[in-house]
Amino acid sequence: MKSLALFAATILVLGLLTPLASAATACGDAATPIARIQGEGNHSPFTGQTVTVEGILTLDARGKVGFRGFYLQQADDQTDDNPATSEALFVYTRRPQGRQGQRLRVTGKVKEFHGLTELVNVQELEVCGPGIMPEAVSLELSGDATYEALENMRVFIPAPLTVIDSYNLARYGELTLAPRDRVIATEYLSPGPLAGKLNDANGQITLDDRQGNRDPRPVPWPPGGLGADNTVRTGDTLRGVRGVLDFRFGQWRIQPGSPPEFIATNPREPAPARPAGSALRVMTLNLANLFNGNGRGGGFPTPRGATNESAYRQQQARLVSALTGPDPDILAVSELENDGYGDHSAAATLAKALGPDWRYIRTPGKDGNDAIRTALYYRQDRVIPVGEAHRLTSGPFRNTGRPPVAQAFRLPNSNALVRVVVPHLKSKSCRGATGADRDQGDGQGCYVQRRTRAAGAIADWLAGLPEQGAGAGTLITGDINSYTRETPLEVFRQHGYTSMVAQYHPCTPEHCAHYTYRYKGRKGSLDHALASERLAPRVVNAVTWRINADEPRALGYQHDLAPDSSGPWRSSDHNPVIVDIRL
Repeated sequence: MKSLALFAATILVLGLLTPLASAATACGDAATPIARIQGEGNHSPFTGQTVTVEGILTLDARGKVGFRGFYLQQADDQTDDNPATSEALFVYTRRPQGRQGQRLRVTGKVKEFHGLTELVNVQELEVCGPGIMPEAVSLELSGDATYEALENMRVFIPAPLTVIDSYNLARYGELTLAPRDRVIATEYLSPGPLAGKLNDANGQITLDDRQGNRDPRPVPWPPGGLGADNTVRTGDTLRGVRGVLDFRFGQWRIQPGSPPEFIATNPREPAPARPAGSALRVMTLNLANLFNGNGRGGGFPTPRGATNESAYRQQQARLVSALTGPDPDILAVSELENDGYGDHSAAATLAKALGPDWRYIRTPGKDGNDAIRTALYYRQDRVIPVGEAHRLTSGPFRNTGRPPVAQAFRLPNSNALVRVVVPHLKSKSCRGATGADRDQGDGQGCYVQRRTRAAGAIADWLAGLPEQGAGAGTLITGDINSYTRETPLEVFRQHGYTSMVAQYHPCTPEHCAHYTYRYKGRKGSLDHALASERLAPRVVNAVTWRINADEPRALGYQHDLAPDSSGPWRSSDHNPVIVDIRL
C-alpha cells in the first residue's frame, strides 16, 4: 500500500509539473525582463544563467555572412523606463524561426562576449506572432556610458555625421563617424598631456555593414559599392544614420537597418590654379614608395611599393597625373627608390614619365643607407639649377635616415636664386622604439627626439652653406613627419623658417581646410613648406591639394579594388603641398 501511495503521489506531482513547465515557455507567459538581464553595469548580473525572454526581432544577422544571430528588444509597453538599463540583447543562434518585426520567445544562457551581452546555447525559440517595432531612441555621441545603456537597441542619430576614417572600409565594411571632422591636436596646440588626451577617440561611432566576414564584396559603402567614380571621402557627410547599437571588436558601432544618405561635402577638386603674380611654383609630395623593379620591366616584387609591373605602371601613371596636374616648375619628392641615377633607376624612369622637359638633380656619392631617398625634379625650360647640389650626410644622417638634398635655382630671366631643400624625417611609428624614442604621451608619437635633432642639424647645415646660393631665400619642403606645433617645427621656427601653409591657412580645432595626412580619424600636416625670413615675403600663396589623404586606401594602386585609373586620386597617402613664389 505504501508503494502504491508513493507511485500515485509521483504521478500527481508529474502531472502538476508538466503543465507548469509547458506554460513557462508559452508565448505571453512570465519571462525575465531584458532590462534585468542587462543591468546597470557593463556586465550582466545573469551571466551563466539560463533565462527566458520575450521581445521583438529588430534586426536579423543570421545570413551566410552575418553575425550568426539576431537582435531582440523588449516591446515598448514592457520596458522598465530606467534610462540606465538597455532593453535589448543579441541572440546567438542559427535557428531559422522568426522574421524582423515578429515577437519571439527565446530560452538560452546569458553570456558576455567581449563586452556584448547575448544569449547563447538557445534551447527554445518560438514565434509568438507579429509585433510592433520598438521606437528608435535618439543617440548622442557622448561616450561609452551612454552607449552601454542602449546596447543592442534601435537608435537613430538626428544630426548629420562626418566621415572621419575609412581605413577599414574594404577590409571590414566600416566607416568611422563623428559630429564633425577632427584635427590632430598638435596642429594647433603645443605638445603636452592635453594634446595627447585630445587625440583620444571619444565621441565617435562606427558604421558597420551587418556582416561578420572579411573583405566584403562589393564594398558596402557608399551605396552601390565603392569604385573609381563612386567614392566616399573623409570629410563627407551622412544623414539619417539609424540601426542597432552594437559592440564588437572593441568598438561601438551602428548595424544599419537601411543605408543612410551620403552627401559629398568634401568633393574631389581640380588642381589649384596659379595665383596672379606667381613666377615660381614648387610642389612637394611623398611618393609612397615608388620602386621600379630593375627598370626593364622585371625585378618585381620590390622591397617596398609595387608587387608587379602592372601595379608599378598604375602607380607611376597616377603619380605623374598628380605631379603634373598643378603645373609646377620644381618637384620635391620623398620615398623614391634609392638606386642611383642610371638610365634604369627609379629617378630616371620617373623623369621620363613626367615628360621631355623634366630633369632631376644628381648628387655626388651615396644618398644615404635607406632604401628610399629624397629627390628634386625641375622643368628645364622654366628654371635653371645653379651651382652644385648638396646632401647632408653627417650628424644624425651619417649612418641612418634619409639625407636631405639642397639645390639653388633661378628663372631664365632673373638672377634671384632660391634654394630648395627636401627633408624626410623619421616617422612616428613606434616600431623598435626604446627609451626616449618611445611615445611620451604628449601627442607627438615616437622618435620625436630623433626628428628634433634632425631638424636642428638641417638648420645648422643650411646656415653653413654658401650664402650666394640662396639670394632670394630658402624653401625647406618635404615630409617632416611632424605636425605644425610639434617640436621639430619649433626648431625650424627658431632658425627663422615659417610654415607657409600654416601662415595662410592656420588650423583650429573646428576648422582645418589644408592638411596632408589623416591618421586614426584626425587630420593634419606632416608635410610642410618652410620659408626663410628672406623668402617668406615673396610667397604669394601656399596650399595643399586634397587628392590622397581623404580617399579610401582601397582605391590605391596596391589594393584589389584599385581601378585602372590614370587620375591623381589616391596616388599616395599624403596630399601634396604647393607654394607659389614671386621673384
